[in-house]
Amino acid sequence: MDTFITHAVFNQVAPFEDINLYSCDIALQEALKREGGGAAADALRELGTQLGRAEVLDLARIANAHPPRLVSYDRQGRRVDEVEFHPAWHQLMELMIGAGAHASPWDSTQPGRQVARAAQYLLFGQVENGAQCPVTMTYASVPALRQAPAWIVDQWLPKILSRQYDPRSLPVTQKSGALVGMGMTEKQGGTDVRANTTQATPIPPSELRERFGAQAATDAWRIVGHKWFFSAPQSDAHLVLAQTEEEGSAGLTCFFLPRYLPDGTRNAIRVQRLKDKLGNKSNASSEVEFTGAIGWPVGKIGRGIPSILEMGSHTRLDCVVGTAGIMRAALTHALHHARGRAAFGRKLAEQPLMQNVLADLALESEAATAFALRLARCFDQQDDPQQAMLGRVLTPAGKYWMCKRGPGFGAEAMEVLGGNGYVEDGPLARLYREFPVNSIWEGSGNVMCLDVLRAFGKSPAAAEALAAELAPARGNPHFDAYADQLLAQLTSGQLDEFGARVLAERIVIAVQAALLLQHAPSYVADAFVASRVARDVGGAYGRLPAGVDCVAIMARALVEA
Repeated sequence: MDTFITHAVFNQVAPFEDINLYSCDIALQEALKREGGGAAADALRELGTQLGRAEVLDLARIANAHPPRLVSYDRQGRRVDEVEFHPAWHQLMELMIGAGAHASPWDSTQPGRQVARAAQYLLFGQVENGAQCPVTMTYASVPALRQAPAWIVDQWLPKILSRQYDPRSLPVTQKSGALVGMGMTEKQGGTDVRANTTQATPIPPSELRERFGAQAATDAWRIVGHKWFFSAPQSDAHLVLAQTEEEGSAGLTCFFLPRYLPDGTRNAIRVQRLKDKLGNKSNASSEVEFTGAIGWPVGKIGRGIPSILEMGSHTRLDCVVGTAGIMRAALTHALHHARGRAAFGRKLAEQPLMQNVLADLALESEAATAFALRLARCFDQQDDPQQAMLGRVLTPAGKYWMCKRGPGFGAEAMEVLGGNGYVEDGPLARLYREFPVNSIWEGSGNVMCLDVLRAFGKSPAAAEALAAELAPARGNPHFDAYADQLLAQLTSGQLDEFGARVLAERIVIAVQAALLLQHAPSYVADAFVASRVARDVGGAYGRLPAGVDCVAIMARALVEA
């Protein structure tokens, strides 16, 4: 019998699966109710059960193991520029679209709909992140598309808001649902979209009237150029930026480019290749060339950046919420493993130094969840000038700091699992690779911090909105001193670009601390203040001061079934 002892498997932890991802998350449940989305609790609980099933979680592994493939030509030699996906991708997309993650705030009058949708998106972020990209862009496109010509809005908006996922490559009139992507970045410009060289020239209506009809023939433009990052090329349409040179309106204009034109022919959008990326492997990102593509302006000619800003604010919201979701996923796998794995005669979760690490991760995750749903409430309350201004500040600040914290968080969670975390058999390696895209996409960290400076430089209302947000949490001496110093800096008139990263970090930490001081148990709030406010955050997790109730924090972080 001893011959076979090496084949015995013991002290290995079963996968974290077949669990309700919503019911095990106290912080998410509390934030949902607090921020006004409580009416969605039952639906989210049902979704949490569905997403936590082993077979659903495994779809993420399969979709990333079998990334999309570009098919440039059909077998007869016609240029088709199609992207083929594994069935697992389509199942994930069907789940997200069916739940309305791409559209629910736009076709509902339910109070707290942005908060409810953020909670839903955070749950999806614990499953698979590549499929979130086209969902985010479709969600964020709706405010921008309302500036498009009426015939586009009438034809496209019902398909965008549909709960039917329809991956078929067909004209929109023949589809039950539609997705919208975006393409802004060019080789020579990157973040500096004003350096874009793609050109748009107006097409005389007479040239297209017979093909498209009078409505669609009006105000059509021919677009020639390229995009270095063209997200989700399989989408039914994209919003792109191109230079226009009409007298009095020169500059970037936002255009709506459908894959299929109104007469059913393919638009001249040539997919050159799919990007080979660090992460987000399940999702297709591409380089494209426009060889006389036809598009229609969204918003005013020459005012493309303002036209696209509202879309950008919603995609940045999703970068915050998505990062909170990946953090939550990494934390749950780490906690689950530590509770079941023994080393040196004790469970990992019972060992003081590991408790310090796990509790520190749990604090970061809870603060991220609280911040994400609070930010979503700002989007629900855009009619309130103070909430709108707070959202204007917290969106870029949150995207900077939370996304910056992500990779270190992922690495620490991976280390809890040791070698089992580092290999591709489990989810931690994939989750780790997903973190950086949220930091880079939709404006890198420096761009976000400069945007924070712009917000405070333009209006004193920005500091006033932040002060009002922090005021109810006062009473903790460390927090009060931190808030006073921050607000004094913001109203000093001496904000400098060189220190913008530290400023953005301090804004987010202050808001997170305020939320926890008001709404979390004292053992959570006090530990967060002691480790993030009373002293510098530092470069690693596991630096909690003595006296923190790590066991209570860990128990709250993942409710055992």
